[in-house]
Amino acid sequence: MRGVLWRLAGSLPALVAVIVVTFVLTRVLPGDTATYFAGPTASAESIAQIRAALGLDRPLPEQFWSYVQALMRGDLGMSLTTGQPVLVDLVNRLPASAELTLVGLLIAMGIAIPLGVLAAVKQGSLADHLCRVIVTAGVSLPVFFTGLLLVYVFYYLLGWAPAPVGRLDAFATAPNFVTGFYLIDAAIARDWETWQSAAAQIILPACTLGLFALAPIARITRASMLAVLGAEFIRTARASGLSSRTIILTYALRNALLPVVTTLGMVFSFLLGANVLVEKVFAWPGIGSYAVEALIASDGAPVQGFVLTMAILYVVLNLTIDLVNRALDPRARHS
Repeated sequence: MRGVLWRLAGSLPALVAVIVVTFVLTRVLPGDTATYFAGPTASAESIAQIRAALGLDRPLPEQFWSYVQALMRGDLGMSLTTGQPVLVDLVNRLPASAELTLVGLLIAMGIAIPLGVLAAVKQGSLADHLCRVIVTAGVSLPVFFTGLLLVYVFYYLLGWAPAPVGRLDAFATAPNFVTGFYLIDAAIARDWETWQSAAAQIILPACTLGLFALAPIARITRASMLAVLGAEFIRTARASGLSSRTIILTYALRNALLPVVTTLGMVFSFLLGANVLVEKVFAWPGIGSYAVEALIASDGAPVQGFVLTMAILYVVLNLTIDLVNRALDPRARHS
């Protein structure tokens, strides 16, 4: 418990830096919020009135102090594009991004970990070459290009996938809110028609993210397995007459999972903030597309709230990774 508190305390300077940097960047980036919302035909007097109403005419330190005071009250400001509090928008949209990212990560794990283990056990085989090809493709292909390619092939040419119009098709209604994850909420309500609609809509964007996340997971799994398979205790296990299945699954894989778990946490946190292009391609109503729309409109409060949310999630994920590593590795618990 003391270690957890120390990690949280050590993350506070990073969060403070994020708050300062995002506040400054939203003020110095090109674009004027008052001019955007006043319209192209607005007079200079109207623009000045809007700027005064938004508090943008005050000195920068005074604006920052007001922003910090609002943060201490849990107020992230108002979104001028949606007319709602930023916190409400983020709470409503975060489950969509989290569900998409989690499903994409599960798809990547289901392919990358077995493929990485097989590539390490059978070096130079077809599985090893396939692993290298997939890793290269995952690193080389831009994520938006992969998404557009999947839409073109599976929706336009083959007609197997539904139209990329968001989390549900036009004839389905959202399930009652429990977790915000449509797949889980529809299953809880036993609304299998909505569940099928949500599953059909999420498969292509999740596969797009999965291919992008597959590369680092497969690479680290293969490298970690190769390092463990060359260890002394593995040679001892083989000399003891244990079966290859027992050696690989019981001894090698468990020790090789430590760096893989760390990579999974890093990949998840990266995907959660970097799936902006996927959300735009598939009209997914997540926080990434929300931040992009706000940035285009020079709406600073949603952008600041988005970056701060990503920073907090990154801290929480790093802490979770440490706790999982302690559970998997007894040496970490004793240290």
